[in-house]
Amino acid sequence: MKNFDLTENEKSILIKIARKSIEESLNRNKDLFINSKELLSEITDSLKINAGVFVTLKTGGEHLRGCIGNFNFGIPIYQNVYNMAKEAAFSDPRFRPLSNSELQNIKIEISVLTPLEKIDDIDSIEIGKHGLYLIKGPCHGVLLPQVATECNMDRKGFLEAVSMKAGLSSDAYKNDADICTFSAIVFGE
Repeated sequence: MKNFDLTENEKSILIKIARKSIEESLNRNKDLFINSKELLSEITDSLKINAGVFVTLKTGGEHLRGCIGNFNFGIPIYQNVYNMAKEAAFSDPRFRPLSNSELQNIKIEISVLTPLEKIDDIDSIEIGKHGLYLIKGPCHGVLLPQVATECNMDRKGFLEAVSMKAGLSSDAYKNDADICTFSAIVFGE
């Protein structure tokens, strides 16, 4: 997915898919929009590319309300966004399921991911460009590229944060951990 990008129209379609996914789940309408003629006529070739995605929900400006995604490169972007929006709204274990009354205050952010690239040199990590995926034994954690810049992290702080996100000590990245980087196209409402 080198040099892959999405048009503003494609980004708008993905935001609409995410919001409709959450609305349908709240209204107990199962998968109507994702299979609708209206949507299928709008789906471009770029939106059919298989890619991992994360959907982030925020309230009151920048307060996290849910964030779930995957590195599943076996599903088209538009379907993955539909699935991950529901997961972010109703299955993030850090939050109670989203309610109807909260829906109008939610802002949706989508990150379309490039494939993971295992690195051997942590100096190759570029803050603001790379997200991190750390694996050590059965533990793993991921931080999106925008987290480092939003939280004013340097490389060491970013590595410590992803280690802790994996449920490990802050210096776990130093000892026998696999570290992968990825980039993302990030956009939202």
